[in-house]
Amino acid sequence: MNRRLFLSVLVASIALSSVSALNFKKTHNVNVRPLSATTFEVTDSKHENPRIVDLSGKDFIVVSVREPGSDGEVYAVDRDGTIWWRGKISSGAPGLETTNGIHKLLLKRRFHMSSSHPDPRGINNMDFELLFTRGGEALHLGNNRAYSHGCVHVPRQDISAMFKWAKVGMPIVVMRGHYKQFVDQEVAQFQDDMHNYDMLRRLKDVD
Repeated sequence: MNRRLFLSVLVASIALSSVSALNFKKTHNVNVRPLSATTFEVTDSKHENPRIVDLSGKDFIVVSVREPGSDGEVYAVDRDGTIWWRGKISSGAPGLETTNGIHKLLLKRRFHMSSSHPDPRGINNMDFELLFTRGGEALHLGNNRAYSHGCVHVPRQDISAMFKWAKVGMPIVVMRGHYKQFVDQEVAQFQDDMHNYDMLRRLKDVD
């Protein structure tokens, strides 16, 4: 590679890095932290100016992105606060991170091919699409072992179940951090309830 070509490639790489840095800043203009299974604190990029968003009484989806310090899972939460489904996911690669925030489900498409990243084989690569940003970010069928261009890849058994249940307009929470502790709390509560039920049944049998 001659010097002129090398310098051209270097300049192009720097320009792309700058664009990625700008995209990263735009992606993280808000931060979302769960306070409970249904309540979230939303702050600005400096973790200041907090506001509380309570999703009690609503069906919604939580995406804890696939990044260090997060779960790499998606959760479906019923309007009574029950986390009824969870599954492994992948999300945006470094520089193409999935956008933080409490979004709304904009549309559902059972069959869809990405217009910006079409499959060269002509195969649909965004089936079971649940679109949540106007920039094209969506949950959809995909390989959860590979990073995306910003979408959330979900395996078939998980995305097909959530696709049937999801309604346009419902909240889609995208966050960095952990949400799985609320699943653990539900499991512990269920086990406690079952233990108490068994104890009551035994007492009745004794009587």
